[in-house]
Amino acid sequence: MKPNLSSLLPGFWLLAGVMAMTAAPAQAESQTAQITVLYDAFGKTSTMQKDWGFSAYIEYGGKRILFDTGNNAEIFAHNVKAKGIDLKKLDFVVVSHRHGDHTSGLNYLMTVNPKVKIYVPKENFGVFGAALPGTFYKRDESLPPEMRYFDGKPPERLRFGTPWPEGNFTWVTESTEIAPGFHLILLKGPWGVDLDVMEISLAIDTPDGTVVVVGCSHPTLEKIVETTKKAIDQPILLVFGGTHLLPAKPDEIQRIATSLRDTWKVAWIAPVHCTGEPAFAILKKNFGDHYVYAGLGTTVTLGKTVKSMAEAGQPQIQAMNEQDLRSYRALLATSDDNPEPVLAFGGPELRTPLSQLY
Repeated sequence: MKPNLSSLLPGFWLLAGVMAMTAAPAQAESQTAQITVLYDAFGKTSTMQKDWGFSAYIEYGGKRILFDTGNNAEIFAHNVKAKGIDLKKLDFVVVSHRHGDHTSGLNYLMTVNPKVKIYVPKENFGVFGAALPGTFYKRDESLPPEMRYFDGKPPERLRFGTPWPEGNFTWVTESTEIAPGFHLILLKGPWGVDLDVMEISLAIDTPDGTVVVVGCSHPTLEKIVETTKKAIDQPILLVFGGTHLLPAKPDEIQRIATSLRDTWKVAWIAPVHCTGEPAFAILKKNFGDHYVYAGLGTTVTLGKTVKSMAEAGQPQIQAMNEQDLRSYRALLATSDDNPEPVLAFGGPELRTPLSQLY
């Protein structure tokens, strides 16, 4: 007996509809390619709180990545909730370097998703913990046991603590690909810091070129871009993040901007955080309409054309305006008795001259 096709059609279309509804969100998710700024000192949004520091939420290739966590756990938590981001769904976290304006939000992250894998740079006695062989120090066999470390019988391996003992840290010791198309670029950064700092940048391999997400660029932007080009042999589509040009002189900023544009052929640039107002202006002049505004709350979409999407109801802009400058300068004050710019972390009593920080 042949089946009645007309009687089967309703069931077929019902099944097809269910499959389409369940497949559509997954397909849309895999096609999402964007970066949202969760923490910075400038921006148009009225629902998020500005502060000195940096954090970004990256969605690409079906993965959700948190890059850095900002300067204050409460502010970080507020901004995450304001954007409706579920940190429990993160695939992994990258913390670029040890400085507090990139790490303090870990205190909130640990309460929400303590098991998430966090990639951090390995440093001896670093804030993310460390491990060294028990032979790392010199011995003197002539001393009595009570004057010797561990009575002269040290363990084979010594582990050192961290402010986040519950953190699922993975120490990064070299540049590596952690997932298909996702590379961690590890470099030592002497630029503008009191002590050398190990810093991780995230390089994402896309069909339109490499997207490079940087925290503070202590190793210098040029070195990061050069190393990324060697690791991933394709054009640089976008450099996004803190460029650390805040302490640089205008002629040095101009040289770097020209190098990025003409020598390294960076197609788009979205500077934030420690870039500095003069550098914002110089980079905008050099990159023109390929300069991407990325204030707090802004989402930057990735593709052949990189676009900046402002918060709902906010006008779209391509560069900092007076409102941005006012909020940015509020955290870059000048003390009455010292004309040197200072960073005000938490109040006037905590002001620190930039020369001591950078």
